[in-house]
Amino acid sequence: MVRIREAGNVFRAPKRTLGDLDATSAAELIATAADIALIIDAKGVIRDVSLGDEDLQNEGFESWLGTRWVDTVTVESRPKVEELLQDIKDNVPTRWRQVNHPSKNGSDIPMRYAALRVSDSGRIIAVGRDLRPMAALQQRLVDAQQSMEREYARLRHAETRYRLLFQIAAQPVVIVDANSLKIVEANPAASELLEKSIKRLTGRSFLDLFEPQSSKAVQAHLTKVRTTGRAEEIAAKLQNTDVETTIGASMFRQDAAAHFLIRFSAAGADAATPKAGNKLLSVVENLPDGFVVTDPNRNIVTTNPAFLDLAELTSEEQAIGESLDRWIGRPGVDLDTLIANIREHGSVRNFGTIIRGEYGAEEEIEISAVSVLTGEYPCYAFTIRSSGSRATATARPARELPHSVEQLTQLVGRVTLKELVRETTDVIERLCIEAALELTGDNRASAAEMLGLSRQSLYSKLRRFGITDIESDQDR
Repeated sequence: MVRIREAGNVFRAPKRTLGDLDATSAAELIATAADIALIIDAKGVIRDVSLGDEDLQNEGFESWLGTRWVDTVTVESRPKVEELLQDIKDNVPTRWRQVNHPSKNGSDIPMRYAALRVSDSGRIIAVGRDLRPMAALQQRLVDAQQSMEREYARLRHAETRYRLLFQIAAQPVVIVDANSLKIVEANPAASELLEKSIKRLTGRSFLDLFEPQSSKAVQAHLTKVRTTGRAEEIAAKLQNTDVETTIGASMFRQDAAAHFLIRFSAAGADAATPKAGNKLLSVVENLPDGFVVTDPNRNIVTTNPAFLDLAELTSEEQAIGESLDRWIGRPGVDLDTLIANIREHGSVRNFGTIIRGEYGAEEEIEISAVSVLTGEYPCYAFTIRSSGSRATATARPARELPHSVEQLTQLVGRVTLKELVRETTDVIERLCIEAALELTGDNRASAAEMLGLSRQSLYSKLRRFGITDIESDQDR
């Protein structure tokens, strides 16, 4: 009897411990242990089949009786079956081999087989394990990894924008831990107002910045913000100075911890404020991205030149007082959703939509927005970035596919559901193929085996999606 190389230690005394195991008991044992079991004669013809999986029964595997085993597998799997049968004939220790069987639904079924000879007549038992659950788990892992990478990239970009705005803001701002009331971060404007370096401010108690009487008022203010979510700005006096300040706090959560974002307005800093404010206004005016401020009713209060270019306007006067809906988003859909999210979360990043120019041109854009509903002039602020160079849904060649689910969802309302479903299927298929090629180091045979495809089917799909130059890789 041929031993399977990967089976580990065999029974030490099978005749004594198993007793007289008859053919019926052996058949039941094999059928229970394997997803599929084949009895094959010396000529490689299947004489009996046992299926332990209902899915395999629906694939018509029972019709293999009288068929050569090598004829039940795909073209690229035939050498593996022939090698396995030859090892049995040569009495060579066998090992598990993965082969693919054609399926009724078009996709191949991956199986892992081991075989052994059971009699001197050359009769062979081949036991197989269905690899589809493992392939499904591998695909889920690939999908999860890709999702994590996309999310990490979005978070990194958002943090970069936050850091930039935090550093260049003319208004003094500090971030305080809501539990310990210690300063976590401070921007340069706060460092200048408080006359302490950012390093010395970090880790210091926020209440220590104020005189005792003001410190109590500030603590009560923060308690009210923690309880109700908002509170009116209050006046406070800094420690060891005659500087009167007005502070306003907002609460947010990060990494499962609550923080206060506290804004200062200092009378003693009024002389420096115009210079810093002019500097910030100059930055906004020269931003390559569009910038718009609206009132709570979405009516435009101010814009920068980049927005005027996107909206095909010649002067700011054409935009002021007009509703932002006139240029941004699909009518009655996008802007309502955007404003609802701003009101709920306070800010929105990378919201995909379109901008409609005054003369009919449309362009893909991404919007980041924030609400400032406290203070004397409540408003919404929007930064608008063109994404036409990246989301090429309208300009890409007919055979080029989008590369993310985000791009597909942006097509809703512009193409029919039938076209969207077809394109979604193509995207998923392409992503799976690219992931398989990456995992196998661009080995076509291994990638086809992982995906459960024949090699020719994989080559056909690679040509279809234009992923690589297949002609030079046919011999891999």
